[in-house]
Amino acid sequence: MALIKQRDSNTALHEYLRKGKMNINFRKIFILFNLLLYLPVAMLIWTGFGGRDYSLGQKENSHLIGVSYMTMNNEFYKILNEEISNQVEIEGDRMVLRDPALNVDRQIDQIEEMLHMGIDVLVVTPVDWKSLSGVLNRAKSQGVFIVVVDSDLEEESVADCTITSDNYSAGQLVGRYFLKQNRESDLIVMTHDAAKSGQDRVQGFLDVVERNDKIHVVKRMNCDGQLEIAMPKMQKVIEEGVVFDSVFCLNDLAAVGVAAALDEHEMLKQVRVYGIDASPDAKALIKEGMMSASAAQFPSRLGQIAADVIYRLLDGETVERKIQVPVELVTRENVEQYSIDRWQ
Repeated sequence: MALIKQRDSNTALHEYLRKGKMNINFRKIFILFNLLLYLPVAMLIWTGFGGRDYSLGQKENSHLIGVSYMTMNNEFYKILNEEISNQVEIEGDRMVLRDPALNVDRQIDQIEEMLHMGIDVLVVTPVDWKSLSGVLNRAKSQGVFIVVVDSDLEEESVADCTITSDNYSAGQLVGRYFLKQNRESDLIVMTHDAAKSGQDRVQGFLDVVERNDKIHVVKRMNCDGQLEIAMPKMQKVIEEGVVFDSVFCLNDLAAVGVAAALDEHEMLKQVRVYGIDASPDAKALIKEGMMSASAAQFPSRLGQIAADVIYRLLDGETVERKIQVPVELVTRENVEQYSIDRWQ
């Protein structure tokens, strides 16, 4: 039944493509949307049979690195992971990667599985920042180092190191640019309530824009930072007749979904869309004037830092407990300074 519902929600996009009315950016959205229909099955097969073999060329008495991001349908995590996996391969160690697909119970089960496998280090992005304390404390009791990436834990002390973008500042950056463009606004905010990173971005943005009493948040919607959730939710809001002129999204996957829904209803010229990530798709939309701005994250840098921290911990060195990577604002005025076809 779920696949049937997803196919129904994609009908309008398919019709646009058939008639040749889509621009090239939204052709990419259509392809991604269809891939997402089959992603759960594909990921089940991939994770069930181990995915990529990271054990080639491993050394004797090698270390085992366990990795669990909140989802693997976001290219951000794939790029971050490449930096870690490359270093693991260079060191002759082994790596096991599991995808919880935004399901916290699945993430807990997969971490338990990795603990039984005897991992030495766990790299984790929490699906729910409040729900992993039990399993992570069990990991600590077994002598496993814990490196948290991209989003914080409620119980910060359980992590040996937490590495994130400066998420609150990302929201502030976008918020300040928003106020330059909007003296007043009826605003929709797309959130990811279970992720601390999402909460911080939204709070940073609102702390800036709500200083202006003519900025009104008319609706907040949780979309888990996912295109395939954000798009139909935005379609529903439009069809309900909610009056709004701006949308802030906690990340660019959500922003691209919002932009696709607005484009379908020929509303992109009237509504400004803001995001966080500066993903290739978002930068392309910014260049074309279909998005206003996004705060750039640097997944390669996050992965490089994480890889360095992993091996410093394994070598018995002391590491910083909290590392924040600065963010940058990307707008139509400066988007050409960034590589539009890839992440920075």
